[in-house]
Amino acid sequence: MKPTIKPKPTKLRQSEKTAATLIDCDVHNYPISNAALAPFLPRRWNAFIKQIGFTGPADTPYKGGYPFNARRDATAPGGKRPGDDPAFARTQLLDAWNIRYAILNSLYGVPHIQNLDFANALMRAINDWNAAVWLDADPRWRGSILVNENDPAASAAEIRRVARDGRFVQVLLFARSFTPYGNRQFTPIFETASEVGLPVGIHFGGGLRMPVTACGWPSYYIEHHTAMTQAFETQVISLVCEGVFVRFPNLRVVLMEGGFAWLPALMWRLDKNYMGLHHEVPWLKKLPSEYIREHFRVTTQPIEEPPDPRHLLSIIEMIGNDDFLMFATDYPHWDFDSPDRVFPSIMPEALKQRIFTINATLCYDFERK
Repeated sequence: MKPTIKPKPTKLRQSEKTAATLIDCDVHNYPISNAALAPFLPRRWNAFIKQIGFTGPADTPYKGGYPFNARRDATAPGGKRPGDDPAFARTQLLDAWNIRYAILNSLYGVPHIQNLDFANALMRAINDWNAAVWLDADPRWRGSILVNENDPAASAAEIRRVARDGRFVQVLLFARSFTPYGNRQFTPIFETASEVGLPVGIHFGGGLRMPVTACGWPSYYIEHHTAMTQAFETQVISLVCEGVFVRFPNLRVVLMEGGFAWLPALMWRLDKNYMGLHHEVPWLKKLPSEYIREHFRVTTQPIEEPPDPRHLLSIIEMIGNDDFLMFATDYPHWDFDSPDRVFPSIMPEALKQRIFTINATLCYDFERK
Protein backbone atom coordinates (compact mmCIF):
# COMPACT_ATOMS: atom_id res chain seq x y z
CA MET A 1 0.00 0.00 0.00
CA LYS A 2 1.44 3.35 -1.05
CA PRO A 3 1.82 5.95 1.68
CA THR A 4 -0.49 8.92 1.56
CA ILE A 5 1.30 11.97 0.20
CA LYS A 6 0.04 15.18 1.72
CA PRO A 7 0.09 18.26 -0.50
CA LYS A 8 2.47 20.98 0.52
CA PRO A 9 0.62 23.84 2.20
CA THR A 10 0.51 27.16 0.40
CA LYS A 11 2.02 30.20 2.06
CA LEU A 12 -1.46 31.51 2.80
CA ARG A 13 -4.65 29.52 2.70
CA GLN A 14 -7.70 31.44 1.54
CA SER A 15 -10.10 31.77 4.46
CA GLU A 16 -7.65 30.51 7.07
CA LYS A 17 -4.78 32.94 6.61
CA THR A 18 -6.32 36.00 4.93
CA ALA A 19 -7.52 38.56 7.44
CA ALA A 20 -11.21 39.45 7.49
CA THR A 21 -10.20 43.04 6.84
CA LEU A 22 -8.93 42.30 3.32
CA ILE A 23 -10.26 44.94 0.88
CA ASP A 24 -10.56 44.41 -2.86
CA CYS A 25 -10.56 47.74 -4.72
CA ASP A 26 -11.44 46.52 -8.22
CA VAL A 27 -14.19 43.99 -8.97
CA HIS A 28 -16.29 43.93 -12.15
CA ASN A 29 -19.97 43.21 -12.54
CA TYR A 30 -22.17 43.40 -15.61
CA PRO A 31 -25.91 43.31 -16.37
CA ILE A 32 -26.76 39.96 -17.91
CA SER A 33 -28.79 41.64 -20.70
CA ASN A 34 -30.90 44.68 -21.56
CA ALA A 35 -33.70 42.98 -19.64
CA ALA A 36 -31.70 43.39 -16.42
CA LEU A 37 -31.69 47.16 -16.89
CA ALA A 38 -35.30 47.44 -18.06
CA PRO A 39 -36.79 47.97 -14.56
CA PHE A 40 -34.46 50.94 -14.07
CA LEU A 41 -35.14 52.67 -17.40
CA PRO A 42 -38.10 54.90 -18.29
CA ARG A 43 -40.65 53.34 -20.67
CA ARG A 44 -39.43 55.63 -23.46
CA TRP A 45 -35.95 54.14 -23.43
CA ASN A 46 -37.09 50.54 -23.15
CA ALA A 47 -39.17 51.12 -26.27
CA PHE A 48 -36.18 52.78 -27.95
CA ILE A 49 -33.94 49.80 -27.16
CA LYS A 50 -36.45 47.42 -28.71
CA GLN A 51 -37.02 49.65 -31.73
CA ILE A 52 -33.35 50.04 -32.71
CA GLY A 53 -32.23 46.55 -31.65
CA PHE A 54 -29.71 47.91 -29.14
CA THR A 55 -27.56 45.14 -27.67
CA GLY A 56 -25.19 47.25 -25.57
CA PRO A 57 -22.43 49.84 -25.96
CA ALA A 58 -19.75 49.11 -28.51
CA ASP A 59 -17.13 46.86 -26.99
CA THR A 60 -13.36 46.91 -27.41
CA PRO A 61 -12.12 45.09 -30.53
CA TYR A 62 -9.37 43.48 -28.44
CA LYS A 63 -10.08 40.31 -26.52
CA GLY A 64 -8.06 38.21 -24.13
CA GLY A 65 -7.84 34.45 -24.13
CA TYR A 66 -11.43 33.75 -23.06
CA PRO A 67 -14.89 35.29 -23.56
CA PHE A 68 -15.36 38.61 -21.75
CA ASN A 69 -11.64 38.50 -20.83
CA ALA A 70 -12.70 36.39 -17.86
CA ARG A 71 -11.55 33.39 -15.88
CA ARG A 72 -12.96 30.17 -17.30
CA ASP A 73 -14.50 29.31 -13.94
CA ALA A 74 -16.17 32.68 -13.36
CA THR A 75 -19.52 32.01 -15.05
CA ALA A 76 -22.31 30.98 -12.71
CA PRO A 77 -24.32 27.85 -13.57
CA GLY A 78 -26.94 28.97 -16.09
CA GLY A 79 -25.30 32.39 -16.38
CA LYS A 80 -24.61 34.18 -19.64
CA ARG A 81 -21.45 36.03 -18.69
CA PRO A 82 -19.02 36.31 -15.81
CA GLY A 83 -19.88 38.97 -13.26
CA ASP A 84 -23.65 38.80 -13.76
CA ASP A 85 -24.59 36.86 -10.59
CA PRO A 86 -23.99 38.52 -7.19
CA ALA A 87 -24.56 35.28 -5.26
CA PHE A 88 -21.98 33.38 -7.32
CA ALA A 89 -19.47 36.23 -7.04
CA ARG A 90 -20.05 36.35 -3.30
CA THR A 91 -19.17 32.67 -2.98
CA GLN A 92 -16.23 32.69 -5.40
CA LEU A 93 -14.69 35.95 -4.24
CA LEU A 94 -15.96 37.41 -0.96
CA ASP A 95 -16.38 34.14 0.94
CA ALA A 96 -13.43 32.30 -0.62
CA TRP A 97 -11.01 35.04 0.36
CA ASN A 98 -12.74 36.36 3.47
CA ILE A 99 -13.00 39.86 2.01
CA ARG A 100 -14.37 42.65 4.16
CA TYR A 101 -15.24 45.07 1.34
CA ALA A 102 -15.09 44.84 -2.44
CA ILE A 103 -15.57 47.83 -4.74
CA LEU A 104 -17.65 47.19 -7.86
CA ASN A 105 -16.61 48.94 -11.06
CA SER A 106 -19.30 48.41 -13.68
CA LEU A 107 -17.52 49.11 -16.94
CA TYR A 108 -20.62 49.84 -18.99
CA GLY A 109 -19.53 52.00 -21.91
CA VAL A 110 -21.88 54.95 -21.75
CA PRO A 111 -19.16 57.23 -23.28
CA HIS A 112 -19.43 55.09 -26.46
CA ILE A 113 -23.01 56.24 -27.06
CA GLN A 114 -23.40 59.43 -29.09
CA ASN A 115 -27.03 60.07 -28.09
CA LEU A 116 -26.46 61.94 -24.82
CA ASP A 117 -30.02 61.52 -23.55
CA PHE A 118 -29.87 57.75 -24.07
CA ALA A 119 -26.35 57.51 -22.63
CA ASN A 120 -27.40 59.42 -19.52
CA ALA A 121 -30.47 57.22 -19.06
CA LEU A 122 -28.22 54.16 -19.17
CA MET A 123 -25.81 55.83 -16.75
CA ARG A 124 -28.61 56.29 -14.22
CA ALA A 125 -29.95 52.77 -14.86
CA ILE A 126 -26.57 51.14 -14.22
CA ASN A 127 -26.20 52.96 -10.91
CA ASP A 128 -29.74 52.04 -9.80
CA TRP A 129 -29.23 48.43 -10.95
CA ASN A 130 -26.01 48.27 -8.94
CA ALA A 131 -27.76 49.46 -5.79
CA ALA A 132 -30.77 47.18 -6.10
CA VAL A 133 -29.20 44.00 -7.49
CA TRP A 134 -25.66 43.99 -6.08
CA LEU A 135 -25.35 46.29 -3.07
CA ASP A 136 -28.59 44.95 -1.60
CA ALA A 137 -27.33 41.38 -2.07
CA ASP A 138 -24.46 41.55 0.42
CA PRO A 139 -23.29 44.27 2.83
CA ARG A 140 -19.68 43.76 1.75
CA TRP A 141 -20.20 45.14 -1.75
CA ARG A 142 -19.48 48.81 -2.35
CA GLY A 143 -20.34 50.72 -5.51
CA SER A 144 -18.75 53.18 -7.92
CA ILE A 145 -20.90 55.89 -9.47
CA LEU A 146 -20.68 55.49 -13.23
CA VAL A 147 -20.71 58.87 -15.01
CA ASN A 148 -20.76 60.03 -18.63
CA GLU A 149 -17.66 62.06 -19.47
CA ASN A 150 -19.41 63.39 -22.59
CA ASP A 151 -21.89 65.29 -20.39
CA PRO A 152 -20.12 66.68 -17.30
CA ALA A 153 -23.17 68.63 -16.12
CA ALA A 154 -25.40 65.54 -16.15
CA SER A 155 -22.58 63.57 -14.52
CA ALA A 156 -22.36 66.10 -11.69
CA ALA A 157 -26.10 65.80 -11.10
CA GLU A 158 -25.79 62.00 -11.08
CA ILE A 159 -22.98 62.12 -8.52
CA ARG A 160 -25.13 64.24 -6.20
CA ARG A 161 -28.12 61.91 -6.65
CA VAL A 162 -26.31 58.60 -6.11
CA ALA A 163 -23.92 59.83 -3.42
CA ARG A 164 -26.88 59.99 -1.04
CA ASP A 165 -26.52 56.20 -0.88
CA GLY A 166 -23.50 55.75 1.40
CA ARG A 167 -22.66 52.37 -0.13
CA PHE A 168 -21.22 54.15 -3.18
CA VAL A 169 -17.63 55.08 -2.37
CA GLN A 170 -16.18 56.59 -5.55
CA VAL A 171 -16.92 58.12 -8.97
CA LEU A 172 -15.96 56.04 -12.04
CA LEU A 173 -14.32 57.27 -15.27
CA PHE A 174 -12.48 55.47 -18.10
CA ALA A 175 -8.77 56.05 -18.71
CA ARG A 176 -9.15 56.87 -22.41
CA SER A 177 -11.14 60.06 -22.91
CA PHE A 178 -11.66 62.39 -25.87
CA THR A 179 -9.72 65.11 -24.01
CA PRO A 180 -7.49 64.77 -20.91
CA TYR A 181 -9.49 65.12 -17.70
CA GLY A 182 -7.60 68.17 -16.48
CA ASN A 183 -9.37 70.19 -19.17
CA ARG A 184 -11.78 72.63 -17.57
CA GLN A 185 -14.84 71.22 -19.29
CA PHE A 186 -14.62 68.31 -16.81
CA THR A 187 -14.57 70.62 -13.77
CA PRO A 188 -18.21 69.82 -12.80
CA ILE A 189 -17.28 66.14 -12.30
CA PHE A 190 -14.25 66.76 -10.09
CA GLU A 191 -15.83 69.66 -8.26
CA THR A 192 -18.89 67.60 -7.35
CA ALA A 193 -16.84 64.56 -6.34
CA SER A 194 -14.82 66.79 -4.04
CA GLU A 195 -17.99 68.40 -2.71
CA VAL A 196 -19.56 65.07 -1.70
CA GLY A 197 -16.23 63.70 -0.45
CA LEU A 198 -15.71 60.87 -2.95
CA PRO A 199 -12.50 59.87 -4.74
CA VAL A 200 -12.58 59.68 -8.54
CA GLY A 201 -11.53 56.31 -9.93
CA ILE A 202 -10.00 56.20 -13.41
CA HIS A 203 -10.13 52.69 -14.84
CA PHE A 204 -8.51 50.89 -17.78
CA GLY A 205 -10.65 51.25 -20.90
CA GLY A 206 -12.44 53.88 -22.90
CA GLY A 207 -14.56 54.63 -25.93
CA LEU A 208 -13.76 53.52 -29.45
CA ARG A 209 -13.29 57.11 -30.62
CA MET A 210 -9.97 57.26 -28.74
CA PRO A 211 -7.10 55.01 -29.92
CA VAL A 212 -5.28 52.98 -27.31
CA THR A 213 -1.91 54.43 -28.21
CA ALA A 214 -0.63 57.89 -29.12
CA CYS A 215 0.09 56.54 -32.63
CA GLY A 216 -3.29 54.94 -33.33
CA TRP A 217 -4.76 51.47 -33.11
CA PRO A 218 -2.44 48.45 -32.64
CA SER A 219 -3.08 44.98 -34.05
CA TYR A 220 -3.14 42.73 -31.02
CA TYR A 221 -4.58 42.44 -27.55
CA ILE A 222 -1.11 42.22 -26.01
CA GLU A 223 -0.33 45.66 -27.48
CA HIS A 224 -3.62 47.07 -26.24
CA HIS A 225 -3.12 45.65 -22.76
CA THR A 226 0.44 46.95 -22.47
CA ALA A 227 0.00 50.36 -24.11
CA MET A 228 -2.94 51.48 -21.95
CA THR A 229 -0.42 53.00 -19.55
CA GLN A 230 -0.10 55.86 -22.04
CA ALA A 231 -3.63 56.99 -21.23
CA PHE A 232 -2.99 56.84 -17.49
CA GLU A 233 0.19 58.88 -17.81
CA THR A 234 -1.68 61.49 -19.85
CA GLN A 235 -4.41 61.80 -17.24
CA VAL A 236 -1.92 62.17 -14.38
CA ILE A 237 0.02 64.90 -16.18
CA SER A 238 -3.17 66.71 -17.18
CA LEU A 239 -4.81 66.68 -13.76
CA VAL A 240 -1.64 67.98 -12.11
CA CYS A 241 -0.66 70.62 -14.66
CA GLU A 242 -4.17 71.98 -15.20
CA GLY A 243 -4.39 72.70 -11.48
CA VAL A 244 -7.27 70.39 -10.56
CA PHE A 245 -5.74 69.68 -7.15
CA VAL A 246 -5.07 73.36 -6.54
CA ARG A 247 -8.77 74.06 -7.05
CA PHE A 248 -9.90 70.97 -5.14
CA PRO A 249 -7.25 70.28 -2.48
CA ASN A 250 -9.23 67.46 -0.85
CA LEU A 251 -9.70 65.48 -4.07
CA ARG A 252 -8.24 61.98 -4.44
CA VAL A 253 -7.88 60.12 -7.75
CA VAL A 254 -7.47 56.33 -7.90
CA LEU A 255 -5.79 54.78 -10.95
CA MET A 256 -7.20 51.29 -11.48
CA GLU A 257 -5.76 48.48 -13.58
CA GLY A 258 -3.03 50.60 -15.11
CA GLY A 259 0.04 49.36 -13.27
CA PHE A 260 2.38 51.65 -11.37
CA ALA A 261 6.01 50.91 -12.31
CA TRP A 262 5.89 53.82 -14.78
CA LEU A 263 5.17 56.37 -12.04
CA PRO A 264 8.69 57.11 -10.72
CA ALA A 265 10.03 57.95 -14.19
CA LEU A 266 6.97 60.08 -14.92
CA MET A 267 7.41 62.03 -11.70
CA TRP A 268 11.10 62.63 -12.41
CA ARG A 269 10.43 63.75 -15.98
CA LEU A 270 7.58 66.06 -14.96
CA ASP A 271 9.59 67.61 -12.12
CA LYS A 272 12.55 68.18 -14.45
CA ASN A 273 10.37 69.92 -17.03
CA TYR A 274 8.65 71.95 -14.34
CA MET A 275 11.99 73.47 -13.39
CA GLY A 276 12.26 75.11 -16.80
CA LEU A 277 8.60 75.57 -17.69
CA HIS A 278 6.92 76.45 -14.38
CA HIS A 279 5.95 79.86 -15.79
CA GLU A 280 3.29 78.03 -17.87
CA VAL A 281 1.59 76.68 -14.75
CA PRO A 282 2.04 79.41 -12.12
CA TRP A 283 -0.86 78.06 -10.05
CA LEU A 284 1.27 75.08 -8.98
CA LYS A 285 2.90 75.78 -5.62
CA LYS A 286 4.70 72.46 -5.25
CA LEU A 287 6.64 70.09 -7.47
CA PRO A 288 4.34 67.98 -9.67
CA SER A 289 5.61 64.83 -7.93
CA GLU A 290 4.32 66.19 -4.62
CA TYR A 291 0.83 66.58 -6.03
CA ILE A 292 1.03 63.05 -7.42
CA ARG A 293 2.09 61.52 -4.10
CA GLU A 294 -0.56 63.46 -2.18
CA HIS A 295 -3.58 63.11 -4.46
CA PHE A 296 -3.19 59.86 -6.42
CA ARG A 297 -3.61 56.27 -5.33
CA VAL A 298 -3.10 53.14 -7.43
CA THR A 299 -4.55 49.63 -7.34
CA THR A 300 -2.13 46.75 -7.53
CA GLN A 301 -3.55 44.65 -10.34
CA PRO A 302 -1.78 44.29 -12.73
CA ILE A 303 1.54 44.41 -10.94
CA GLU A 304 4.60 44.73 -13.13
CA GLU A 305 6.74 41.80 -11.99
CA PRO A 306 10.48 42.24 -12.54
CA PRO A 307 12.56 39.03 -12.57
CA ASP A 308 14.26 40.17 -9.37
CA PRO A 309 11.52 40.85 -6.77
CA ARG A 310 13.82 43.28 -4.97
CA HIS A 311 13.33 45.64 -7.90
CA LEU A 312 9.58 45.73 -7.23
CA LEU A 313 10.28 46.92 -3.70
CA SER A 314 12.64 49.51 -5.15
CA ILE A 315 9.87 50.85 -7.38
CA ILE A 316 7.52 51.14 -4.42
CA GLU A 317 10.24 52.94 -2.48
CA MET A 318 10.81 55.31 -5.43
CA ILE A 319 7.14 56.29 -5.43
CA GLY A 320 7.77 57.49 -1.91
CA ASN A 321 4.42 57.12 -0.18
CA ASP A 322 3.42 54.15 1.96
CA ASP A 323 -0.27 55.01 1.43
CA PHE A 324 -0.06 54.83 -2.37
CA LEU A 325 -0.89 51.20 -3.25
CA MET A 326 -4.22 49.43 -2.66
CA PHE A 327 -4.95 45.76 -3.31
CA ALA A 328 -7.21 44.63 -6.17
CA THR A 329 -8.03 41.23 -7.68
CA ASP A 330 -9.65 42.40 -10.94
CA TYR A 331 -12.23 39.61 -10.51
CA PRO A 332 -13.59 37.98 -12.70
CA HIS A 333 -10.98 38.72 -15.38
CA TRP A 334 -8.39 36.24 -16.65
CA ASP A 335 -5.49 38.04 -14.97
CA PHE A 336 -7.11 37.82 -11.52
CA ASP A 337 -4.63 38.34 -8.68
CA SER A 338 -5.22 36.03 -5.73
CA PRO A 339 -4.19 37.39 -2.32
CA ASP A 340 -1.89 34.45 -1.57
CA ARG A 341 0.19 34.89 -4.73
CA VAL A 342 0.11 38.59 -5.53
CA PHE A 343 3.25 39.67 -3.63
CA PRO A 344 6.77 38.20 -3.53
CA SER A 345 7.76 36.44 -0.34
CA ILE A 346 10.40 39.07 0.43
CA MET A 347 7.79 41.82 0.79
CA PRO A 348 7.62 42.96 4.44
CA GLU A 349 4.45 41.93 6.25
CA ALA A 350 3.80 45.49 7.42
CA LEU A 351 3.79 46.71 3.81
CA LYS A 352 1.47 43.88 2.78
CA GLN A 353 -1.02 44.89 5.44
CA ARG A 354 -0.93 48.49 4.28
CA ILE A 355 -1.66 47.40 0.72
CA PHE A 356 -4.22 44.72 1.63
CA THR A 357 -6.24 46.86 4.03
CA ILE A 358 -4.97 50.05 5.61
CA ASN A 359 -4.45 52.19 2.53
CA ALA A 360 -7.96 51.54 1.22
CA THR A 361 -9.49 52.58 4.54
CA LEU A 362 -7.51 55.82 4.36
CA CYS A 363 -8.71 56.53 0.82
CA TYR A 364 -12.34 55.39 0.98
CA ASP A 365 -15.08 55.86 3.55
CA PHE A 366 -16.63 52.40 3.67
CA GLU A 367 -19.12 53.35 6.39
CA ARG A 368 -20.65 56.41 4.72
CA LYS A 369 -24.22 57.13 5.79
